[in-house]
Amino acid sequence: MLVWHHGSALQPCKCPLCRRQITLLVPGEASLSQRHDPEVAEILGKVQTYNRLFGGHANGLFQRMQDLPFLLRRLLRELMDPQRSLPLVIRARVYIAMLLSVVYVVSPIDIIPEGILGIVGLLDDLLIVLICFLHVAAIYRSILHFRHGGS
Repeated sequence: MLVWHHGSALQPCKCPLCRRQITLLVPGEASLSQRHDPEVAEILGKVQTYNRLFGGHANGLFQRMQDLPFLLRRLLRELMDPQRSLPLVIRARVYIAMLLSVVYVVSPIDIIPEGILGIVGLLDDLLIVLICFLHVAAIYRSILHFRHGGS
């Protein structure tokens, strides 16, 4: 928040370490559990304002690829924790996307058959899995954006 307030308030700030543009701020578990503290509540309000201003922008493919490990790790943690609640529709979409990508990878029917082209035939399987991961991460990112200040 200090980096954003120190720079221009009209554009997303850049990470001081890697210089990537920050498009979504996600509060940690500790800050969410202490939201009744006035200082924490003020910071969470600023996080919501930042996300409302900059969280809904379309990201390029490179930015989505960089965000993929964080979003998938957090989604997996949320799916495994019974204390957290993802809407049933979102859970179903995640499970269906994963199931369909596994079925495609395991099935003998491929766009590029492995039997004919060998290792090159695995590229379509990897592409399908990557597309599935990007889709699931985009779903979860929209949930995080909605939870933390988006509309």
